[in-house]
Formats: sequence, C-alpha cells, structure tokens
Amino acid sequence: MFNRLARVLALLLAAIVVGGSAVAQTEIVYWTHEDPNRTALETELIARFEADYPQYKVVRVTNPTDQMAQLILTAFSANRGPDIFNMDIPNEYPYIVNGRVAPVNPAAAGYIDEQSIYDAYLPGTLDPVTYEGELYGLPLEVTNWSIYLNMNVFRDAGLDPLTDYPRTWEQLMDVAEKLTVRDGEIITRRGFDFRYPYYLNFMPSMAAQLGGKLIGDDGKSAIVGDEAWLRVLQYFKDWGPTGKNLGAPTYKAARSIFNFDNNDIGMMESGQYQAARILNDNPGFLPGEGWMVVPFPQWEDAVADVAEAYYGHYWMVNAQASKEKQQAAWTLLGYFASHADEFFQRVAVLQPTQDLLASDMFKNAPYSSVFMGDLAKAPVIYYDENSPQVLQVLKDSVEAVMLQGKDPADVLKTMREGVERALRGEY
Repeated sequence: MFNRLARVLALLLAAIVVGGSAVAQTEIVYWTHEDPNRTALETELIARFEADYPQYKVVRVTNPTDQMAQLILTAFSANRGPDIFNMDIPNEYPYIVNGRVAPVNPAAAGYIDEQSIYDAYLPGTLDPVTYEGELYGLPLEVTNWSIYLNMNVFRDAGLDPLTDYPRTWEQLMDVAEKLTVRDGEIITRRGFDFRYPYYLNFMPSMAAQLGGKLIGDDGKSAIVGDEAWLRVLQYFKDWGPTGKNLGAPTYKAARSIFNFDNNDIGMMESGQYQAARILNDNPGFLPGEGWMVVPFPQWEDAVADVAEAYYGHYWMVNAQASKEKQQAAWTLLGYFASHADEFFQRVAVLQPTQDLLASDMFKNAPYSSVFMGDLAKAPVIYYDENSPQVLQVLKDSVEAVMLQGKDPADVLKTMREGVERALRGEY
C-alpha cells in the first residue's frame, strides 16, 4: 500500500527547509516518448510535484517514439544518460542486465517496502523489471493490443461492423480484401494493416496459436514448430504487395491515420490508450458509433487460445546518477504512480494497480472488457538482453517474404539461424 505518512513527512520536511533558508534544488532530467495527452498531464503533475517538493526541479524531454531506443543507447554509451527514462521492455531489459539502472527505492517512492509495491499491482506485471530478486522499475503503462475497427468504413463497404468483424486470421484477410480500395496497384484504403515493425508483439502469438514457439524450452533453440512458423510467414507473403496487396511496411502507419476517419483504414492494432488519442484528435468520432474494438484474431485450426503479447513501458532510474538524484527520481516516480487514476482517465494509459482495476472508472471505459479479456490470454512480450536483435531478425524475415517475395521455407531457415545467433550474443 502506498505510504501516505511518508509523503506527509517529506512535505513537512520540505516546508521546514523552505522556511529556514533558500532551497538548493536538485535537478532531475526525465526522457520519455511523445504523447500529447500525457505531456499535458505530466506537465501538470510536475508543477504540483515541484510545489510540494521545492528542493527538486524536473526537466522533462520528449523524444519521437521511433527514435527513443537509439537516443537512449547513444546517451548511455557516452555516459550521459538522463536520470529517468522509459522505453518498451524489450529495449529496456538490457539496461537492467548490464547494471545501467538503479533498483527501486521503496521509501523514496512512498512505499513501506518492496513487497508492498508488488502487492499494489496486478500479479506478473512487475516480473519484467525484476532481476535477481530486485525490482528495477515502475510501470508508466502496461499495454496489450486488440483490433480497432472503423465502423464507417465497414458500412461504406456494405458490411455490418457488429456482425461481420473478423474472428479468425482467415476472416481478417477476407474482410480486409472487401474493405481495400486501390488506384491501380496503389492502395488508397487499407482494410487492415499490421503494426510494423513491432513484430515481437504479434508474430510469436500468431505462431503460438498453432503450437509454435519463438524460443525453445532449452532457451537456446528458436523458431520451434516449422509448420506454425511457415503458416505465419506465408500469411505475410500473401498479405503484401507480391501477394494480395493488402498492405505493407512502406505505407503510413495505420495507427497514425485511424483517428481521423478519412476512409483510408478499416482496422488496425492498438492499445487502450488509443481511445484517448481519438478523443483528442477527432472528438466527433465516437466509440460504438464510429469505432469499436474486437479481440485479437485466432486461426481457424488454432490449438491454443493466445492473444497478442502485452508489454510495458517502465520508468527507470540511471544507476550513474548521484544518490541524491536517484532519491529525487524515485520520489517523482512514486508521485506519478500515486496518480494512476489520472493517467487512465485523461490518457487511457493503464498503470495496472489493484485500486485502478477495481474502480468503476476503469470498468466503464469503452471496451475495457475486450482489452482485459485479451490481456488474460496474453503472454508477456519476449524480452531479454538480446531482444532488440531478435526483433531485427523478425523484421528482416517479414520484409523478405512480404516485399521481396521470397519463399517462406527459405526464410524460415535464415530466421531460425538469426534468432539462435542472437541468443548466443553473436548478432
């Protein structure tokens, strides 16, 4: 449970310091990815935090989402990393393993002890930031993706979105083909498209539904289950411009255009946070009227009911920061974590605290039941110190079949070799 007493005592101490003499401020530099809604909220929270803790000054830096991993890597390589940062866990985990981030300071974050932090969150959601018995992060968000559907596009194509939405991968391709509009070979309206290049989110789940595995039980073998992975690779080949020409990584990201309801995308993958972005970008585009959310598809002959993997963006603290800065950083992050309700209400970002999940606000949010239904069937995304290299192998493999028209059987062999090489640290 959040330690309110610790927070009150800290505020009283700050007041005494302010009353006695000028405050010597400790500056905290915080890097995060772009999200206009969250920027507005965090800016307000930081202002409140600085008023409560005048000894701290927060510098918040927003970076483009697709450049975040490289910017953090470059900064840490030069030993000039920010005091606080967040990324998706496959990119963050190597920083834990390599000792570049500091363990959570429960007292500074306002908790009684480390166990009280685990007790405050949905079981399992802190596992990705637990290493050798220590906790290294707090969740900015835990996210799983389901399928957003533009109801107006369905109606325009003569389909009923409430009954004709796809339940299987086979249906998804058929429905997408009915929704797709082309000018020659150029697609002007995609029925659906994948969330390129985040292949770790959906490819292993697609294979797992057919009994395949990304990594074998021995931790050394990879791309287990040839039949499953060949089906997945063939699906992407059929999807792309050398197949049915339904979409490709060369088109503008589906999630970046969906909100505007311009009759150019029928369905796409995204998390619950997308609802807040739709409201911000296009307030007249309403849930249940203009858009809806449906579960992650399954294969018709699936042997396992598996949804798209969930991942987390976790706040972490630079281990090279001074002890003073580390304490200040965890104090800020504990303050953020105590406002999980505001993060969800205003940004639809899920910090999976037990209190938030039990609230009527969360339960009554549009399509929360769909996301939570998928989350219950979702594995955690693959994360390891070599996960960025594994992701690159999957990306190269999809583009080989989709854009270059290569034979899935040939690509399967090189994909397995590439992932196993990554697991050995040879990439």
